[in-house]
Amino acid sequence: MNSSFKDSKQHFLLLDALRGVAALIVIWYHCFEGFATSVVSQQCNHGYLAVDFFFILSGFVIGYAYDDRLRNGTMTTGRFIKRRLIRLHPMVVMGVLFGVVSFFIAGRHNWDGDVQPVKWVMVAMLLNMFMLPCIPGKACDVRGFGELFPLNGPHWSLFFEYIGNLIYVFLLHKLPTRILAAVTAVLGVTLGYIVISTGYLGIGWTLPDFWGGLVRMLFPYCAGMLLARIYMKRRAEERGFVFGSGIRNNAFLLCSLMLLVLLPMPFVGTENSLWINGLYVTALIFFVFPAILWMAAEGSEAQMSAAKEKTARLLGDLSYPLYAIHYPVMYLFYRYIGFPNVNCTMADVWYVAAGAVVFCIAAAWLALRFYDLPVRRFLSSRMK
Repeated sequence: MNSSFKDSKQHFLLLDALRGVAALIVIWYHCFEGFATSVVSQQCNHGYLAVDFFFILSGFVIGYAYDDRLRNGTMTTGRFIKRRLIRLHPMVVMGVLFGVVSFFIAGRHNWDGDVQPVKWVMVAMLLNMFMLPCIPGKACDVRGFGELFPLNGPHWSLFFEYIGNLIYVFLLHKLPTRILAAVTAVLGVTLGYIVISTGYLGIGWTLPDFWGGLVRMLFPYCAGMLLARIYMKRRAEERGFVFGSGIRNNAFLLCSLMLLVLLPMPFVGTENSLWINGLYVTALIFFVFPAILWMAAEGSEAQMSAAKEKTARLLGDLSYPLYAIHYPVMYLFYRYIGFPNVNCTMADVWYVAAGAVVFCIAAAWLALRFYDLPVRRFLSSRMK
């Protein structure tokens, strides 16, 4: 983390690094998404669950950093909201601008091939910049796909992240741990029912899915908060680590490998047995993600080589810009392969996909270096 933004509490470097790993998986998932004809045929099948991993990381980091300070008054509600806006919103704006440029490069066509009026593109841009969702079927839905934010689809998860932050600062941090655990359990049962009954968790990106998306965000977010409280209590009581030194010292590699193996996993089951895949998704969100989070948290307290620390820091720094701006590049990739009428395979255009990924990484680094960090530094210096 840049020194201008360091916090007084412990910083979990490996959690940031894993955000970067998950962000790369998301990009690869979206590359394959253009060739999928169903949720079963998507080859990087569970890559979309990186978003749920982001949510549990956010709950842990926010709870760890702010619970005590909000309770004892050293952090006010207003200051918390300002800090979160400074952290998140500059790249929201940049991501929207990327989306506008991408849409114009592609000829302002929606998925049906119709050219969209410039005025409605501008309306969609303003709505996205202020994180106001677009109503499916209205003129501002310029891609005609029903997305909350048609110029940069993945911003739906940032929309729910904002909602999660507001619910946290006004309610969740005030809850006793037992009540938080009960709320998390109820949310977990609800989410488990959704996942097992449908076999899939690709919800939240369109307005009719709002309540499903809210549950999708709140369960891992609350679970992350709960884990943060348990972790803080254990460390305060000077209780030993859960994982041995061998695992802690290699947590970065082990956690990264788990994500790289489990998220691209093919669909488990068939279209006639969706519940089997639902069990797999549930197992990841309920058990594997918390285990990875805990392992990485403990691993962050272990000694790291200079090379490992540099790599982890770079992945962490790039993670958010990479996620915020990559999808407009994917829109152009989809245009290139002729989506939705795709007549090629990934094997035919792998070099284009690889180039898109490299471009996203380079653009994210430039956005971080010359836009995000300077803007956040400027805004933080003027925050009262």
